[in-house]
Amino acid sequence: RFCLDTGKKTSGTIHFSTSASFQKQISIGRTLDFLHHSGIQDDPDIKVLMAGSTLRKVKSRSWKKQRHFRLLEDGLTIWYKSRWAGKAKTPEKNLMTELEMVREGHQSEVLLSIAEEFPAALCFTLVFHGRQGNLDLVAESPEEAQAWIQGVRKLIHRAQTMDEKERLDQWVWDWFQKADKNKDGKMNFKEVRKLLKMMNIEMNEEHAFHLFTMADKSGTGSLEIEQFVHFYKILTQRDEVWKVFQDYSGDGEKLMLEELDNFLRIEQQTGERSAQHAQELIERYEPSETAKKQGAMTLDGFQMYLCSQDGSIFKPEHQGLYQDMSQPLSHYFISSSHNTYLLEDQLRGHSSLEAYIKALKRGCRCVEVDSWDGNDGEPVVYHGHTLTSKILFRDIMSTLKEYAFKASDFPVILSLENHCGVEQQTVMAQHLRQILGDTLLTTLVDGQVPLQLPSPQELRGKILLKAKKIGGLEGCVDETLTDEISDEEEMPNGDPESPPAEDPLSKLSRELSDLVVYCKSVHFHGFEHSRLHAKCYEMSSFSESKAKKLAKESGRDFVQYNTRQLSRIYPSGFRTDSSNYNPQDMWSVGCQIVALNFQTAGLEMDLNDGLFRQNNCCGYVLKPEFMTDGNAQFSPEKPDERQGYRPLRLSIQVISGQQLPKVNQKEGSIVDPLVRVEIYGVPQDQAKDETSHINNNGFNPVWNETLNFVITTPELALVRFVVEDYDKASRNDFIGQFTLPFKCIQAGYRHIHLLSRDGTAIPPSSLFVNISISELS
Repeated sequence: RFCLDTGKKTSGTIHFSTSASFQKQISIGRTLDFLHHSGIQDDPDIKVLMAGSTLRKVKSRSWKKQRHFRLLEDGLTIWYKSRWAGKAKTPEKNLMTELEMVREGHQSEVLLSIAEEFPAALCFTLVFHGRQGNLDLVAESPEEAQAWIQGVRKLIHRAQTMDEKERLDQWVWDWFQKADKNKDGKMNFKEVRKLLKMMNIEMNEEHAFHLFTMADKSGTGSLEIEQFVHFYKILTQRDEVWKVFQDYSGDGEKLMLEELDNFLRIEQQTGERSAQHAQELIERYEPSETAKKQGAMTLDGFQMYLCSQDGSIFKPEHQGLYQDMSQPLSHYFISSSHNTYLLEDQLRGHSSLEAYIKALKRGCRCVEVDSWDGNDGEPVVYHGHTLTSKILFRDIMSTLKEYAFKASDFPVILSLENHCGVEQQTVMAQHLRQILGDTLLTTLVDGQVPLQLPSPQELRGKILLKAKKIGGLEGCVDETLTDEISDEEEMPNGDPESPPAEDPLSKLSRELSDLVVYCKSVHFHGFEHSRLHAKCYEMSSFSESKAKKLAKESGRDFVQYNTRQLSRIYPSGFRTDSSNYNPQDMWSVGCQIVALNFQTAGLEMDLNDGLFRQNNCCGYVLKPEFMTDGNAQFSPEKPDERQGYRPLRLSIQVISGQQLPKVNQKEGSIVDPLVRVEIYGVPQDQAKDETSHINNNGFNPVWNETLNFVITTPELALVRFVVEDYDKASRNDFIGQFTLPFKCIQAGYRHIHLLSRDGTAIPPSSLFVNISISELS
């Protein structure tokens, strides 16, 4: 994990994992635990990082500033400041996220723009998960650059491979450092009181002093790190977990193998494998070697198991690639991006290759390219008739070649919105062939004209071009394009439902046309016309308003249409802020390519991330059988009419929350959290309910409230858990969320590990719930 902590422009800190820096006043022996555990404390690269370097931080061709960077003694934090900042204190401001990787050389647009000034051997880029921007750096020598590249990679690897206990230890160390304001390696009661506020908890002063006294074994009036660990353990004692433990423990001290087996079978519904599973969990999570030898689990081990991925709400068997990938493409929901080139809004936003990289690495399998004639004969990509910046078509193809299959090797669809004249269309065709090479699909998979689309399995490692095509795969040539105009060509500020104006550039390049195989863009003439005349490789695009209208009026026909052909849905042209529509409305009628603005965080992208979190995040999710069977008659408006209709009851006991992040960083501000559960699916399943709010406690709030839902179409339902800071005077503030498919939920006592608005982890923030799923009686 990686935290960029920036205050004024002159200084900042970068953290690996959620732990923060430790100052020199704390003994080196303690602070180097991370490095010792890593076995890299004597590594020459790490020594260079700890000695520090002056590196150029680059934001653009004109913004290149020197900063002094060094690795602090904790082995987890890179601190930097301007050479002219003096002793100016950096305001505390934590932007928690994860560092994903280090890129070497000119592997960012910013560093490419200064390539003539600084050789590749001096340059590297720190790349973050989520939507946070990269950090581009230039070293003073190739040796220094390599030391930083290799050293940071080693630290990232170590931070990513910490086990549950190590992560928790680091988190405790972090709080100690935050609370130790005078940096003397001790914490007095005044500092403890401030710590409690920082930790999002309001506590009676008398009770707080009682806990402090219990931890202050030496009676000195201050806590050193070991005593602070004891204080933290008292603070985090969880009665709700203890009560569950007591229900199954014979002696109240430990769970013997048979008792743990009973808990797993009865509460966690693990079935036949529970005995073997119980033994595995003891080996994995029990900290006491004595208990392990007895085949038992203590309360500490039990809590550690419940907080782990094994105790999470998401079924582990659905995290890997578990679905049949040999069915036609039209049988899958496909993770899809709209205006992929944009990092911001679609009127003035910045077009960037990074936007493609981020989308592809999030598992996106359909990216969009809006191409226009460039001034020098090279096609450019941007949002036409707006002030968005331009990037070269050929550079996007190079990016696609490198990153298309990093997250998934299933096919990528390149959705081309073509505004170029014939000459630059031919240039595009050349770039597609030369840059993408064998990854570009240019011929039929088996040489036969298809009656149904090929499967993701057959198209592994291939890029498919979606665009207009002269004629069809049958060899018929139709030079006219009257039926080839796609619905998607809308002016950004025009009426998306009006027909496109006659385009003088509507002639199509034969070279470009020949590259379109299974995704030929055609105008939609109606469901009956499609049923009688359409080919499986023909696909249409629909604006969100048109798709909603069709779904409402002809839902059953839309589902049937989508069993045979692909359909692409895109946001209205009126969404100039790059906001998104609710994708669930489109998935409920079987639309596969439901394109969203990936750069815009919020509910809609939470749903997209939630749906595609399953099946190894490969970007393809198999639709339920009643949406792939050509004879099925499913309508989302009338789910009870389908064969095999079996509604389920979902009961969620929201028990407690753990270490929720602060919303307002002001010292005295503490959240008043509530939990809302939202169901998204067919219209009849749309529902939400919420708990009451807890006053002044984001550290360990307890609700013990049960929320009940009826799910008529479980195969299509998504469940979103949202935590908010209650405010009676204004809109509640977002704290965290987690979204997953209903079919991926594990019953029993589970933790829900919360994500930020950006979709990145915010450990150790979680919810503790007890989930029951049953048939309606």
